[in-house]
Amino acid sequence: MIKNLLIAFLLLSVFTARGFDRKTVFPSDSGRTAKTDSGTKAKPASIGAKTTDPADTTWKPVRRLWGLTFGDFYYDAHADASNRGPETNYNGVPTYRNAFQFRRIYLGYDYDINKKFSAEVLLASEPSANTAVSGTTTISNSDNLADNKMSFFIKLFDLRVKNVWTGTDFVVGEQLTPVTVMLTEQIWGYRSIEKTIADLHKSNLYDIGGALEGNFDPDTRNFGYNLMIGDNSQSALLGATNANTGFYKAFYGDVYAKFLDKTLIFDLYGDDMKTSPATAALGGQSHNMIKGFAAYTTPKITFGVEAYTEEIENALTEVTPTGKVGENARVEAISLYTHGAICKNWGFFARYDNYNPDKDFNAADVYTVNAITPGTTTTSPTAYTPFTKEHFITAGLDYSPAKNIHFMPNVWFIQYEDLRDPTTTGWLPDSHVLVWRLTFFYQFGK
Repeated sequence: MIKNLLIAFLLLSVFTARGFDRKTVFPSDSGRTAKTDSGTKAKPASIGAKTTDPADTTWKPVRRLWGLTFGDFYYDAHADASNRGPETNYNGVPTYRNAFQFRRIYLGYDYDINKKFSAEVLLASEPSANTAVSGTTTISNSDNLADNKMSFFIKLFDLRVKNVWTGTDFVVGEQLTPVTVMLTEQIWGYRSIEKTIADLHKSNLYDIGGALEGNFDPDTRNFGYNLMIGDNSQSALLGATNANTGFYKAFYGDVYAKFLDKTLIFDLYGDDMKTSPATAALGGQSHNMIKGFAAYTTPKITFGVEAYTEEIENALTEVTPTGKVGENARVEAISLYTHGAICKNWGFFARYDNYNPDKDFNAADVYTVNAITPGTTTTSPTAYTPFTKEHFITAGLDYSPAKNIHFMPNVWFIQYEDLRDPTTTGWLPDSHVLVWRLTFFYQFGK
């Protein structure tokens, strides 16, 4: 029912938008000759003649090239010998490695076609610190060419139709999803330090599709919503044998509210996406997330909490004393953080995450992984595991000598805890990764 309403809502917006730029010219009440102020006769207005609106000198189109980057000088003081945490930047990085590293380079262009339509393009390069080869190639992991030089991929390429009805835009193309970047990442404010917890664990941050982005109160913009249907492909090209190609779609939506002069903020997000059909051995697979967010934010201090639960249908095969059965996995995760000002040019930040891959995990049973990884379109058991609970901590200082320039000494720490019984084959002792970093960030053009 929700999916059908969402599809109808998006289709309605497209057909509604078609008529918004058309100006209907009405004929005068009669064809009679009128008199001018001087008393001379004026020429009768032509029936149906097109009138010209006066030029709007207040509107200035946005046409800008912009970019940003962040990275670090890092020192890996301790690595996990078992190489857990494939979703992290330091997976596969050996102890004592130290290097300068870019973790993101953006080059974007925003273009107002006219007052009704605008377009955006974003090229991205997002390397990780892992220099292991990708599969059987000689190419290192991350966004690299065959000679291991950094490369860009197309992250955003979309068209926005403004005010298809008052306060609501329609967006089509490769675009941001509502999961985190539109609001919760902005309140966290330190993507240069780490992704939000939903992003870190592979939710779709961008997808190809159509979306409505609106406000219930366009004048104050305190209450709003975002609805989207996408391919669940991010920027990947899907093959003919991929179950997502032309069959399954991802459904995203959120509503938010801002109170007390936009200092108290709440957001509720949900998504649902099918990822593979049923087989003789296993039922169909899908995953869906419900995520809540609350924050109190001012220029001097911010406190935020973000928590979600995600159910992955038939993620596992559980081996019990009575046989093998398909088992759903229920992920639970929470992130707590604060940041604020210390004095002129100096600030601080701190954050703690707790990630439980399956709250119903039974340490006495044996599991194998069937799951298609949340946020991807291929079966990838190494990227989702029900076995490892994670505790993540980061904290640091923020020195900003000028607007959009930051230097941030910080610590990055993650603890891994195996949920299996120590007598189970494959059990791993607890371990951690500890990285000391000097992070830099700068942005230009906006």
